[in-house]
Amino acid sequence: MIKAIIFDMDGLMIDTEKLAFEGFQYVLAKNGLTMSLNFYKKLLGKPMAGIAELIYKEYGENFDIKNTIKEVHDYMDEIFENKGVPLKKGLFDLLKYLKEHDYKTIVATSSQRYRVDYIFKLAGLNLYFDDSICGDEVIRGKPDPEIFLKACQKLDVKPSETLVLEDSEAGINAAFNAAIKVICIPDLKYPEPEFAKMTYKIMNNLLEVRDFLNQG
Repeated sequence: MIKAIIFDMDGLMIDTEKLAFEGFQYVLAKNGLTMSLNFYKKLLGKPMAGIAELIYKEYGENFDIKNTIKEVHDYMDEIFENKGVPLKKGLFDLLKYLKEHDYKTIVATSSQRYRVDYIFKLAGLNLYFDDSICGDEVIRGKPDPEIFLKACQKLDVKPSETLVLEDSEAGINAAFNAAIKVICIPDLKYPEPEFAKMTYKIMNNLLEVRDFLNQG
């Protein structure tokens, strides 16, 4: 019996992946650099250390990652402030359903705490979640299962009583390694076969998750 739902954030609840890609293109262009969509997809769902490793390989050891990511976030924040936080289809419908049916809810994201708190405040999401755990609060990032296992501990549920909602291959792998059922709602990238077979189901949007739980 499912008692708790663990949510990823970027690309799953918040439609940030395309926006972040635009931000990288904008910031890199100022230095005469480019980023391909295929390379960007490799960064999705990874912790900061994993992102840094890939970027150094691609752009060299002297690449200023810290300042680049700050500028990308500034680019995104300006859009959030002026146009609102772009939410994924069916998010509030699912969250209201979970609250009405007494599911426990938690966010487990590779994003850092300050960023999660900022986005949640702007989007009005705090009321719908019992807790959260962020990338700077774990030692090993996805695909390591640590973040999902700690999420279970915070909610006082067993992995077998939990369902993870993810969009990235790193997140799917982390849930699989934690022995937690995972539903994937792909964003920019449909999971490769090796990751697709790790999922419990693959769905088109969060409304389908609500309907699936309602059937159960």
